[in-house]
Amino acid sequence: MILVLLTALPLLGALALLVPAGRFLPGDAAVARFGAAVSGATLLVAVCTAAVFDYGAGSRTQLGVNRSWASSIGLRFHLGVDGISLPLVVLTALLTFLCFVHLARHAPAGGRTRLLTGLLLVLEVGMLGTFTALDLVLFFVFFEVVLIPMYAVIAVWGGPGRAAAARKFILYTLFGSGLLLVGMLLVGVKAGTLDMTQLAARHGAGLSHGVQIGAFLLMGLGFAVKTPMWPLHTWLPDAHTEAPTVGSVLLAGALLKMGTYGIIRVALPSVPHGAAYWAPWLGLFAVVGIVYGALACLAQTDLKRLIAFSSVGHMGFVLLGIATLTPVGVNAALFGNIAHGLITGLLFFVAGSVKERYGTGDLRELGGGLLSSAPRLAGTLTFAAVASLGLPGLAGFWGEMLALLGAYRPHAALPRGTFIAFMAVAGLGAVLTAAYFLRLLSGLTHGTPREHVPAGAARISAVEYAAWAPLVAGTLLVGLWPKTLLDVTTGPVRALLGGG
Repeated sequence: MILVLLTALPLLGALALLVPAGRFLPGDAAVARFGAAVSGATLLVAVCTAAVFDYGAGSRTQLGVNRSWASSIGLRFHLGVDGISLPLVVLTALLTFLCFVHLARHAPAGGRTRLLTGLLLVLEVGMLGTFTALDLVLFFVFFEVVLIPMYAVIAVWGGPGRAAAARKFILYTLFGSGLLLVGMLLVGVKAGTLDMTQLAARHGAGLSHGVQIGAFLLMGLGFAVKTPMWPLHTWLPDAHTEAPTVGSVLLAGALLKMGTYGIIRVALPSVPHGAAYWAPWLGLFAVVGIVYGALACLAQTDLKRLIAFSSVGHMGFVLLGIATLTPVGVNAALFGNIAHGLITGLLFFVAGSVKERYGTGDLRELGGGLLSSAPRLAGTLTFAAVASLGLPGLAGFWGEMLALLGAYRPHAALPRGTFIAFMAVAGLGAVLTAAYFLRLLSGLTHGTPREHVPAGAARISAVEYAAWAPLVAGTLLVGLWPKTLLDVTTGPVRALLGGG
């Protein structure tokens, strides 16, 4: 029942916060410590899950729970993990805990710490449930649980444009969810089962070619909104720019991964003919997103907005890997998911600290000379930026390199010339990625020092070190030893794609 405990702990923690403050956890500091304790316990369960996982049988669903939920319509409460979902479970639990560590010394600007803590715990329930659910309806329920908490986090604690950003977020994601539900129900009804493990084992057997094409289009669009894929990405920059630091970290580090994970877990194995039909289009939109994201970053003057647009480009590499329909490409996508979560989570933490110290995230107002006025802050920003641009030896390199390699040798059913062209365009996007990050560092960490440096700008607190250090370590670990992740995902990916 370890996976039940994984989702039950944050849910029980959120429910406990409904008790009036006068009777339970009076004061914001006590609430913040409670949130850190609950998320820390959840992280411990996630680590225990990784510890007891049988890596020699990573393609098999493990630690499963499979109970009847609504027998009259065939719904089951079915949870499990394999080598595809396990890294995302650990990443999600880690990022949530680090967000609560951050909140321990950085109270939300709008107050109401109790409400924010409860919402973040519910958000964790939805994210962890999505990565462990093995029933289509249960998956969809968890997938939707995250919407209202994230909407509220942006709308209540966001910046000046929070209302519009929150509305755009909820409208886009609800539209995508509607398409996703129709696609899933189409597969479930035609296949006669909602069990994701059975659907994956059948590899489309019993579903006509037309049904598979239609179902993949519907599910793919639904997941693409969450990813987000160009041109369905326009909600993301606004949401990131206006969201508080913890909202941006979880949005980039975990929520975006739900979209690409859904394509890999649900769409690819259940409707493989539909995936092969739409793969060239998916690859096209992916490489357009890579180049568009990089060009948009070159035009940005706000630090958080620049990082947000960089996510569009990086997730484009993830989508390109998926579009190749090869073990190399899908492994690249899974690796890119983890790398992006670690690196972009760190970037948003640092961006939040810059804004807190200097009162703005506008690059024109920040000026330069950060390396001399706040060397530790500038050093962390530099590390995260060079990791994000794909420096060999850091986590960002492997996902992008393997995606390009997968595009060079796509699945035999796909047009190789088209994907080689995609590879060339994506390579150009990688160069542009280096350009905008180096431009950022040149102007912000070097450049002309600003005249007035706020008191205490150079000091990094112990809480900030505690929140950032695990992400730095993770970026180094999977960058220097990519086998750490690839050995976990390779077997399950081959099985998922029908290779045994």
